[in-house]
Amino acid sequence: LEAEAVPEVSEKYGISSVPTFLFFKNSQKVDRLDGAHAPELTQKVQRHAAGTAPAPGSADSAKEELHARLKKLVNAAPCMLFMKGSPKEPRCGFSKQVVEILSRHGVAFSSFDVFSDEEVRQGLKAFSNWPTYPQLYVAGELVGGLDIIKELEASGELDTICPKAQKLEDR
Repeated sequence: LEAEAVPEVSEKYGISSVPTFLFFKNSQKVDRLDGAHAPELTQKVQRHAAGTAPAPGSADSAKEELHARLKKLVNAAPCMLFMKGSPKEPRCGFSKQVVEILSRHGVAFSSFDVFSDEEVRQGLKAFSNWPTYPQLYVAGELVGGLDIIKELEASGELDTICPKAQKLEDR
């Protein structure tokens, strides 16, 4: 659809940039992709076309599955950054700033692109009770977003709570 031609659809689904791709199953929105990112779009189309995308089913079991999945993700590495984009290609200024701060301090971290999975993107906000991205987790616990990370950097605490990357000569 042309977003400008049907503004009520854009408003209903919170479309603020073009292109935006919405994925539906049984008249229910199951996924979304904001922006022209061909590899991600291909991956999502293939996943949904193959029928491996989760269909809206039992709300309780779906919530439990999502909670377990999010718990696993926040513990996937000692230091996990949930961000828009990747460390090499951040897709928002806040994510870029956090990556720069962590890199400047030699922090060893893994990341997850919240644009790659709408269920994780929305679910993590409720899971952590933190409405925005990026979100930094250390040992499975939420540290915070950009403002908190800046405060920790200014106070010197960032260096004590985040694991350091091993130096090349120490490997």
